[in-house]
This record gives sequence, structure tokens and C-alpha cells, in this order.
Amino acid sequence: MDSFVPTAGTVVRQWHVIDADGKVLGRIATEAARLLQGKHKAVYTPHIDTGDHVVVVNAARIRLTGRKPEQKLYRYHSGFEGGLREERAKDVMAKNPVRVVEEAVRGMLPKTKIGEAMWRKLKVYADGQHPHQAQVTGSNPAKAAARSSAKTADKAQARTKKTNDNKREVA
Repeated sequence: MDSFVPTAGTVVRQWHVIDADGKVLGRIATEAARLLQGKHKAVYTPHIDTGDHVVVVNAARIRLTGRKPEQKLYRYHSGFEGGLREERAKDVMAKNPVRVVEEAVRGMLPKTKIGEAMWRKLKVYADGQHPHQAQVTGSNPAKAAARSSAKTADKAQARTKKTNDNKREVA
């Protein structure tokens, strides 16, 4: 019996919506990172991107525990000498709450090309509205698996027919 190793073409991706309203930042980030990496799936393979798409809504209403709003610093550099800039978490939350969630999740993903691909499947929105409703409602895992197996069966039939036609021509 052979072991099953998923390939990029065999991975069935779903869409997950996480509502961050009143939840702690780290809890949301770990859940999103787990879904993006595909660790919740039985076919998880570390060297293949088996993860799903994740939509985080209500990022503006996320909570930071303790004194993190005053003490946590977000650093970025302009590229020029002395260009290191620091902002407190409460200031970043006021200006761009999406950045707080994105950076928290990105820090939990691998720092490789596969990690970049995983991060691109993360969509964060400050309010409750998002433009991915069609993907989210259309992501029934049973239907997606049936579609995938039907496509595979169709390809196998086409290959068999093609080889049979070739045999007829030769004979």
C-alpha cells in the first residue's frame, strides 16, 4: 500500500471566516496561522502549501491584554540612516487595525517562500464587511471533494480513451 502525499493540484482549499470582535489578538492569530498552514487537515505536509484561505473581520474590535496597548511597539525602517520608526500598539490600532492582525499572523508563519504563499491567502478587514462572501458560502468540503474526484476521473477516462485510440491506429 502506497502512502498518499498531496501535490499542489490535489489540495482542496476552503474559505474560513474568523470574527475578531472582542477576542484576544494572539488567539485569533494562532487560529488563522493554523488554518493558513493546513495543520487542521489530515493531508498536512510541511513542504507543501496545504492551507486554506482565511478572512478575518472586525479587526478594529480586537483586544490586547494587559499593558500591551501602551508597551507593545511596532517598528519599521525607512531605509535611510536613522530611519527606524516606532509606534505603540494603541496608535497603530487607531490608524490601521488591519496591520496589527496581519503582523501577528505573519510572525507565526514560516519565513520561506511557502510562508509567503500562505500569507497571501490571509484577508483582514477592519469592519464586518468583506467581498469574499461568494467564496465562503461556496466552500462546501463535500462538494469540493466530489468536484475534485470527478475531474480526476474525467482526466483518467480521457487518458484511457486516448491510449485506446492510439492502439487502434497502430493495430
